[in-house]
Amino acid sequence: MVQKVLYIDPVGVEVVAEGHDFLSRQKQETTDLTMVTLPRGPEHLEYRYYEALVLVDILHLVMEAEKQGFDATVIGCFYDVGLQAAREVAEQMVIVAPCEASVYLASTLGHKFSIIVGRRKWIPEMMENVVHYGMKDRLASFKSVDLGVLEFHRDENETARRFIQVGREAIERDGAEVLVLGCTATYGFYRELQEELGVPVIDSMIAAFKTAEFAADLKNRFGWSHSKVGGYESPPPNEFGPWRLEQQYDSSDMQSWLQRASSSPQVKED
Repeated sequence: MVQKVLYIDPVGVEVVAEGHDFLSRQKQETTDLTMVTLPRGPEHLEYRYYEALVLVDILHLVMEAEKQGFDATVIGCFYDVGLQAAREVAEQMVIVAPCEASVYLASTLGHKFSIIVGRRKWIPEMMENVVHYGMKDRLASFKSVDLGVLEFHRDENETARRFIQVGREAIERDGAEVLVLGCTATYGFYRELQEELGVPVIDSMIAAFKTAEFAADLKNRFGWSHSKVGGYESPPPNEFGPWRLEQQYDSSDMQSWLQRASSSPQVKED
């Protein structure tokens, strides 16, 4: 059974082809992967203001993806931007995000995990998510390498050196048994770190994508998706008309953007 997975990269138009190639090497043969960026917005989400700017587009893209038959969508930022809201607006499609997927996976591979982040600025919001996901007691530490999102791949040798340095500190001083790379822009570094440090190192981009694949299969085989009773109850459509939500927040640009992404050989592989 073919499962359609959409990976939304909320920033970084220039890296979509590279990111799609990277994920395509990890995917199952039965997975139809589409990777897309947003048609507008900032080039990274290191500030909550930038997150607010992309939130509406992410949610409308999620809604359009479900109309086009996707089984699962990944919101590709370790802040898990709009995750709960996206699960509200998706009726049956499964929504996955990197932080949640990574920390749950890490908790099955060791007693304590540490999250390696780019900048100290990121830690408070990521800590909020760790607490929300019930993983505070499993967190050994956060470690910062003092690099922004756009800097990880400028000098990959230096980035790897910093990852190894703080990763070793997390293991030896903080008691971490598993490391999580706390940004999807760090894709590809995990294998070198694992070999050097001798512990599992979670690539959050892979973790989110493989979780989406698994979740899509569960949905298709067993009908397991997000509950619509309680927290993920969807907004009632009969309110949209009187409030003119569709006119005020026209998602037609999302429709055309997703259609172009699905038909482009640069961002899709069957």
